[in-house]
Amino acid sequence: MTRLILVALLASAAPVVALAAAQPPIQPGYWESTNKLLSPIRQTKVERRCITPADVDKFLAGPSNRHYKCAYPHKIIAGGKISLKGTCVSKKGRKVEVEGSGAYNPTSFNLTASIATEFLGLDIAGKASTEARRIGDVCPAPETPPPAEN
Repeated sequence: MTRLILVALLASAAPVVALAAAQPPIQPGYWESTNKLLSPIRQTKVERRCITPADVDKFLAGPSNRHYKCAYPHKIIAGGKISLKGTCVSKKGRKVEVEGSGAYNPTSFNLTASIATEFLGLDIAGKASTEARRIGDVCPAPETPPPAEN
């Protein structure tokens, strides 16, 4: 369960970090993110995502995901540096405190975050990181499913 929380929070933090590129904005294209859980459990997940010009604003403004809604009252993104602090809340009401820092440019960003929550009455702290980079100008064509057999 802790691993799911940390992965979800990293995923939600990535768009906040991308907001850092608002001046200048991130470049549309094909992006790859490597999300790592550093503690308490080590895990790495790599995701690729197509960001079209129409998706840039949504990507930049989306500090939440389908598992958590996040608010970052402290968010400073300027001069190539990122600093954020806030709270994410799950659909079931579980709160997770997030504090992170990193760096950005129009084609890449990195963020290291400390995460704290309570699970079954125990305080749980963790560390996670996200590194993302633009890997191409053009996104690959979507895969088409094989034809249905009769």
